[in-house]
Amino acid sequence: MVIDFFKIRRVLVAKLRHHGDVLLSSPVFSTLSERFPHLEIDAYIYAETLPMLEGHPGISDFLLYDKGWKKLPFFRRYILEMKLLRKIRKKRYDLVINLTEGDRGAIAAKVSRAHYAVGFDPQGDGMRGKKNCYTHIIKHTPRPRHTVEKQLDALRCLGIFPIPEERDLTFHIPARVSDGIDELLPENYILFHPVSRWMFKTLPVQTIVAAIRYLQERGEQVILTASSDPIEKEMNAQIANEAPGVIDLSGKISLKELGAVIAKSRLLITVDSVPLHLASALKKPVIALFGPTCDQNWGPWRNPNARVINMPLSCRPCYQPGCGGSGKSDCLETLPPSKIIEAIHSFTQELVNA
Repeated sequence: MVIDFFKIRRVLVAKLRHHGDVLLSSPVFSTLSERFPHLEIDAYIYAETLPMLEGHPGISDFLLYDKGWKKLPFFRRYILEMKLLRKIRKKRYDLVINLTEGDRGAIAAKVSRAHYAVGFDPQGDGMRGKKNCYTHIIKHTPRPRHTVEKQLDALRCLGIFPIPEERDLTFHIPARVSDGIDELLPENYILFHPVSRWMFKTLPVQTIVAAIRYLQERGEQVILTASSDPIEKEMNAQIANEAPGVIDLSGKISLKELGAVIAKSRLLITVDSVPLHLASALKKPVIALFGPTCDQNWGPWRNPNARVINMPLSCRPCYQPGCGGSGKSDCLETLPPSKIIEAIHSFTQELVNA
């Protein structure tokens, strides 16, 4: 059922997922706000993911769910969640779009009493009656399809078909952040982000060290980044110890600052993690190393300066936390350093000749 957006005033878009997922939802906000400038569009996201959409010109307000609430006593958590749901009700949304399969977005749609609500077909998963929370159901595609396109299907089922130029990612870096990060950076560098919150998506330390040493032999300054997670920081510390001369910024910069570091880099080399999507938003050269996850779903997006490296094994992508649940992925453990080095060499040559 196509709706008349000129009769819609307030819209809530829910994307309660991880950082990268939230950034990949940014074209939904862009398309809606550019097509219909009169709309007030709010984002319902986890508080920790705010930097991914903060400053987006198409978003009017943020409704934030704090994951820390889940650790509180039941009564305290209940009060906080009900307070947020009352805020959603009070906003009087005309349309709610839930971009995840989770229950929390569906509950928001129901509580809002919006005339229109869009959500993915639950296919029997989640709470009972979830499908009844929606007036429009987004059908799942059986074949691999980039996550950005899956998000935009929420608009397609409402009669809005984004043109390619409307599908770009948006990531805002405040000028003060961009200016301030200069104090930490050399003039020219290559950025290596070898870690992920899911460590089964990472390569062996020795593979990474071999690639970094190749870069250093060419006279390149290498910077390492990671979140403040102790496991990520420890891995990067091992790499820095075996490749003296790298600058290790692990846990020392914010997400906005990470964006600024990527924006100023000559090349980013990363596993399937948040920096990959930031590079897509910023149109920066990137080599993406994929293992058990699917690059067709999560790979570089509308970035002409991107290349994907993987091992062509019949079992990938398997989406498993390591082979047999071991935490180690053979498709990454067996990826030879020479394959990364060859990609770096040929890719940097292409960039020089472009």
